[in-house]
Amino acid sequence: MLHFGTLMALILYFRKDLWKIIKGILFGLSRQEGYKLELKLFQYLIFATIPTALIGFFFRNFFESLFLRPKIVGVMLLITGLTLYLTRLIKKGEKDLKNVNWIAPLLIGISQGMAIIPGISRSGATISTGIFLGLNREFSAKFSFLLSIPAILGANLLEIEKVNQGFNTLILIIGTIVAFITGILALSLIMKWVRSGKLYYFSYYCWFAGMMIIIFVK
Repeated sequence: MLHFGTLMALILYFRKDLWKIIKGILFGLSRQEGYKLELKLFQYLIFATIPTALIGFFFRNFFESLFLRPKIVGVMLLITGLTLYLTRLIKKGEKDLKNVNWIAPLLIGISQGMAIIPGISRSGATISTGIFLGLNREFSAKFSFLLSIPAILGANLLEIEKVNQGFNTLILIIGTIVAFITGILALSLIMKWVRSGKLYYFSYYCWFAGMMIIIFVK
């Protein structure tokens, strides 16, 4: 339900882009001019979702078992921090939807799949991968978050049967609303920092959290 709250935040924040994609599907498939880029974006999102779905389907139980090993979570947070920090060393990329090929969405999709590992930030991994591949920073972030929509939706569908297993309905509603509000705020902050090349700011938090887990959690 917390993921559902952030899913609603994503849909609201990127509603204009999602509407363009819908029009791209409706009109692009009929070969109407002016919708080729939107259709291309939709195709790349589907293409990038495939490795994520395969990794999640075949390795989900193994990766979820790592949540019971806090030291590994701490180490993965340190790796996430390093990955984010390295983005500041990368020259500003110029590639966008017009000149990117299928390799970029494939690698971004694999990064999203590997983010099932606890401690690996999904958005951090996918945005960083796009930046390392020379994508425009804003496009990399936008593609990352649009890509998360089918992933979060799929995860929700897998877990929905557990919603009625003794959970307090009021708590679920409150949690979902809070996740929605903080999701909107976080998206605004992340997009602002990505545009200004300050994504690495999050690395300090990841390093601190990772070290605290490694030192104090048994």
